[in-house]
Amino acid sequence: MIESIFASTQTSSELTLSYALLTIFISIALGAIISWTYMRTQTNYAQSFTLTMIVLPMIVAIIILLIGSNIARAFSLAGAFSIIRFRSAPGDPKDIAFVLFTMAAGLACGVGSFGYAVLFTLCLCALMFFLKAIKFGEKKAAQKMLKVTIPENLGYEEAFDEIFKAFKIDYELRKVRTTELGSLYELVYSVTIDHLTNQKEFLDAVRCRNGNLDITLTMNPSMSEY
Repeated sequence: MIESIFASTQTSSELTLSYALLTIFISIALGAIISWTYMRTQTNYAQSFTLTMIVLPMIVAIIILLIGSNIARAFSLAGAFSIIRFRSAPGDPKDIAFVLFTMAAGLACGVGSFGYAVLFTLCLCALMFFLKAIKFGEKKAAQKMLKVTIPENLGYEEAFDEIFKAFKIDYELRKVRTTELGSLYELVYSVTIDHLTNQKEFLDAVRCRNGNLDITLTMNPSMSEY
């Protein structure tokens, strides 16, 4: 009985309207479940991406239905899709995983493995919620970039050592340059700040030391900014 549930429901190679509608309905339902899981496990997301995840399984399932076992049709579709150019920038790795997730669900629906499609979707969605609940891979400390402007009479080598030690912040001086015709220095630090550190108090301490000159704390620095 269990094997019959997970067996392919298409008994013949001929595509019927009822089978196509069933495939589309199940693929849309699975896409909606995956999209809902994404919205519940992701803090920042775009509405266009969530809508795409609902439609994508249906598109993949329809392609598989049209191809069937026709090899010539498969090669013609492959040639048609090869001319498509995706110009969007690569997104978050988690977004790419969800795209593959939705494509796999649509592929399973397209070949008629509805039981396996539902099973795999529910298992992977449950896994996403579990990893979100235990905060798997979350960093307790984040690396950031700190730019501080100091007057020329303040020695930059050890200007903020006491403050860094007081707030237990690991730091490395990356760059020093002069500004305002040499009357000011701009220091660039790579700092590692714990999630429990009060960043406002830290910046206030730095501001008191540098005479209330410019301070910039970049949340997601890249190496090209140093």
